[in-house]
Order: sequence, then C-alpha cells, then structure tokens
Amino acid sequence: MAFAGILSDADVTAALQACKAADSFNYKTFFAKVGLTAKTPDDIKKAFYIIDQDKSGFIEEDELKLFLQNFSAGARALSDAETKAFLKAGDADGDGMIGVDEFAALVKA
Repeated sequence: MAFAGILSDADVTAALQACKAADSFNYKTFFAKVGLTAKTPDDIKKAFYIIDQDKSGFIEEDELKLFLQNFSAGARALSDAETKAFLKAGDADGDGMIGVDEFAALVKA
C-alpha cells in the first residue's frame, strides 16, 4: 500500500467504504475517516507526493479524478462533479491545480 507507515489499512478501508456510492465523496469526511486530518504536516506532505502521480508538484484535475485509487487500486474514480468540487475547494489561488500548501490547508479545513 502506498500509504503504509502513514495511514492504517483499516482506516483506508473504512474511508473508501464510506464513499463507495457514486457522488458520495466528501473530502472533509474522507480525510477525517482515513486519519489524515490528525497527521503531522510532514505526513500530509508525504500523502500529497503520493497523490501527485506525475511528480509535477501539483495535483491536477486528472489526478483528482483518480484520487481514491491512490488508496486502493480497486477504488472508483470520482465523478466529474465530485472532481470539480474537490478542485474548487482546494485550489485557493485559482490556477486550476492544488499545490502542497493548498493540499495541507484542505486536509486541515
């Protein structure tokens, strides 16, 4: 698991179960259930770099769409509406991407 040493398998499983249905993803609920909100800034940064699949230093819309699959390969893709809402919530500077500081702020929101 990509998040080994950061998040517990049980928390990841529970968080993924909670948003299994289409259009049921809520980033605040997910971050809390998966245990990320209680993590140190360093652990949150480690999580960011796992999610930043192309290592660009930003999480772009296509990476957000596949966000849940970072936690489990069999997880669903986010719907377009979920992806756009997630991006809008995290993109504080309006550049269409979520940077590491924006991600940390989103996790702690």
